[in-house]
Amino acid sequence: MLANVIAPDSILAIVLQVVIILSALLLGTRYGGIGLGLISGIGLMLMVFVFGLAPGEPPVSVMLTIVAVIGCAATLQQARGLEVMMQHAEKFLRAHPERITILAPLTTWFLTVLCGTGHVVYTMFPIIEDIALKKGIRPERPMAVASTSAQMGITASPVSVATVSLASILAENVGAIDKAYSIPQILTVALPASLCGVLLAALWSLRRGKDLDKDPVFQERMKDPEFAAHIEESADSLIGKEFSREAKRSVIVFLVAIACVVLLGAFEFLRPLVPGDDGELSPVSMNLVIQMVMLVAGAIILLSCKVDTKKIASTAVFKAGMTAVFSVFGVAWMADTFFQSHIDALETNLGSVVEAAPWTYAVVLVVVSKLVNSQAAALVAIAPIGLQLGIDPAVIVGFYGAAYGYFILPTYPSDLACIGFDRTGTTRIGKYVINHSFIIPGAISVCTSCVIGSLLAQVLL
Repeated sequence: MLANVIAPDSILAIVLQVVIILSALLLGTRYGGIGLGLISGIGLMLMVFVFGLAPGEPPVSVMLTIVAVIGCAATLQQARGLEVMMQHAEKFLRAHPERITILAPLTTWFLTVLCGTGHVVYTMFPIIEDIALKKGIRPERPMAVASTSAQMGITASPVSVATVSLASILAENVGAIDKAYSIPQILTVALPASLCGVLLAALWSLRRGKDLDKDPVFQERMKDPEFAAHIEESADSLIGKEFSREAKRSVIVFLVAIACVVLLGAFEFLRPLVPGDDGELSPVSMNLVIQMVMLVAGAIILLSCKVDTKKIASTAVFKAGMTAVFSVFGVAWMADTFFQSHIDALETNLGSVVEAAPWTYAVVLVVVSKLVNSQAAALVAIAPIGLQLGIDPAVIVGFYGAAYGYFILPTYPSDLACIGFDRTGTTRIGKYVINHSFIIPGAISVCTSCVIGSLLAQVLL
């Protein structure tokens, strides 16, 4: 085997292993989340069987917490609770159509904060486009920033996979760092930072592109009767739809569960004391608390809201969430195997660089996020390494917004759906691919979030 020819910790071996990891990430993204997890397994096996590295630890605790959250959210969706929330959002937007470019991203951001997933945005796209068209507003303005804002909401949600993962990583590395931060502590920094990013991106979007009545490309296309008829078609609406008491009850249960998670994270004395590994009594970990609260909330919705159990696993939330779990499994295990084997060398060679320029952590996080198309997977792969290299956990929290890097290329499902729902064609992928509708709103949101987050983290944490 190659391990017998090249020392596992030699420069050549490390370079080859990095190439394997990057190749697995690049190839895996072509096949989506599950493909990414599977192909990461190839990289893992090559490093163990060919280079002789000791297998790392898969992030079991993080994965179980994600599963619990996704199970509850999927049950909520099957109970039609998500549609109830979408209906209220639509009423809010249609009451202020002239402010759609500001209110649309705030709405999609807030929905993600509540639900923990950016996939709730799909229902909103046709509504946003219809409101913009009826007010003569270029749909690209509210739609593109609404798409990026939905993903930014993940970094401000107490029940998102990414936030749960970050809190879990800090808790699991508490022996290597001075202290961990609870979800409420993380959100005191991440929520206002994320919101500031969304607001600045929305303000920039107000004047992007030409108005439809002055856009020569759009006006030329309107001369086609078939295209004009397509534009004039009414979009779908949730206004007027009646929902059962059970659907509305499921929303209340879910929101109460979120409130419980926040309260139990903020006040340790509310959690029962249990013996730890050292025999000392300490509050139950927030990982376990989140798992229990989400399982109980899902069970209450299941038992009291007339949910079709057989269809829970077929909901969009469940499919997207479990795909993320599998992606996290493969990517994190592969990355942990590499970095745990070379952590001493990395600390020696990179520790001083990271200490002098902690922003390099944010750059790496953005790039990896784009490669894996997942905020949670990027955090699970990169945040533990940053902590072990000596980065202050407050810096990790401050740069949380950098976990959203997949706006760089228009390949994420919500961005592609946004393009598809814009009947005018103003929300688009540019001639050079990189000059697409989401690149500037995404960049403004992430950069603003990192700057504000870093400042708040130094003050509040």
